[in-house]
Amino acid sequence: MENFTPVTDNWNEQENLEQDTSLCSPSRVLHLRQIPDDATEAEIISLILPFGIVTNILILKGKGQALLEMSSVEAAVNVVSYCNTAVLYLRSQPLCIQYSNYKMLKTDNAPNQARTQAALCALTAVRSGSLLSSSVIVKNGLPPSQGSVLRIVVENVFYPLTLDTLYQIFSVYGSVLKIVMFNKGNKFQALLQYANPMEAYYAKMILDGHSVYVSCCTLRIDFSKLSNLIIKYNNNKSRDFTRFGLPPGDAQPPLEPSVSDASGSKRVVFPPYTGPVVFAQPTGYAQASVSRYAVPGQMSIPGATAFATSSVLLVTNLNPEAITPYGLFILFGMYGNVHRVKIMLNKRDNALVQMADATQAQLAITYLNGQMLYGKVLHATFSKHRRIQLPHEGQDDQGLTKDYLHSPLHRYKRPGSKNFKNIFPPSATLHLSNIPPSVTLDYLKSLFESTGSTVKAFKFLLRDSRMALIQLDSVEEAIHALIALHNRDLGEDHHLRISFSKWTI
Repeated sequence: MENFTPVTDNWNEQENLEQDTSLCSPSRVLHLRQIPDDATEAEIISLILPFGIVTNILILKGKGQALLEMSSVEAAVNVVSYCNTAVLYLRSQPLCIQYSNYKMLKTDNAPNQARTQAALCALTAVRSGSLLSSSVIVKNGLPPSQGSVLRIVVENVFYPLTLDTLYQIFSVYGSVLKIVMFNKGNKFQALLQYANPMEAYYAKMILDGHSVYVSCCTLRIDFSKLSNLIIKYNNNKSRDFTRFGLPPGDAQPPLEPSVSDASGSKRVVFPPYTGPVVFAQPTGYAQASVSRYAVPGQMSIPGATAFATSSVLLVTNLNPEAITPYGLFILFGMYGNVHRVKIMLNKRDNALVQMADATQAQLAITYLNGQMLYGKVLHATFSKHRRIQLPHEGQDDQGLTKDYLHSPLHRYKRPGSKNFKNIFPPSATLHLSNIPPSVTLDYLKSLFESTGSTVKAFKFLLRDSRMALIQLDSVEEAIHALIALHNRDLGEDHHLRISFSKWTI
């Protein structure tokens, strides 16, 4: 077996960011160790995909190791360089990654290779945003004729799940169009429709068998026979994210158990979900929890894991020509209260971001890692530091370290604030609020166009003209506009408030 040199824990935040801990010369093939025994090919691939295309993988069963082939040496160098300054985790387990002695992987005769190729096919397609033809899907071992609707059964429901919780979990893997929740046979179930079958396949591959909270709320996921969900009401039991104007209603009406099939000849009616609706850890529950660090007034999030012990994030692969401490403060402030930001003096494509607590740091990683920011793919993970040091008196760090502890722009200052319920992944649609009556649609459109954005659609909300939705050409444009325009003074003592929306126009 290959020799291994563990990643050093001695790291200076401004120097030695590129210490080489590998004994082998750079290679397309990476050697991964300390992999959890039950980790799947899809999990490992999805962890590495932000650094580049993965072309092959071989898991060494029973050894906690794997060999993973990247599409280029440059992509492999990205992974190893990143792991020299930070740690990648898989199911709370820190991974050790170095170059392999092998220059390429030949796994044609390896068992379960069809499954491996299926994972590579699906994950790479989702990463590139493209769908594969049915002939390619069959050729690579993906199940044919699978639709875009998933059937989700939740076992061991210690904490009841809400529709918003499901949306937050599943929207990480694609564009969620519709969700409906119901009870059947004393089991909590849901149907969830993606924009395309590949996204549904990707989500099933990654999430099936995993628990939303520690030791409870386990997801069992299959493809539904339905081709389309018919949603009549947008409420806490059913929601159509493509139709903003549906009435709230009291429930999805009790339908007979039939839904529209591929031919559209039938419709489904679902019994309403009648169980309690709770998001975040209920007061008094001390054992199984979303996050062991959650306290009243703080955010509790699905998927927060036991390793989230640091509130400081290492953010890499930034565009040094465009990024500023304030820009990172605004962006990461979408997912928690940012206390301090430090851009590295000698390596300005790296930064540290200190959140209020580890739960907020985990949430920021979940939603921002892999996003495009000023033309580069942002990478975010937990830092080995526990806090960001401010410059010493008389030390000139060129304004790269900022303290935002007492900033009035924190979104989560008040316990129980409604802002906790409106946390969504980055999207091309932004929610605007605090608009003064004198500001017109044309003014707001020109304001966003001044940031380089292309406005695709705009809509004032019917019930409140102080709020609106604006849809831009891409998620990256929306991120740039949010950084540039959040808190913009619109006059009349109104400052524009911007957040990501779960709706489309």
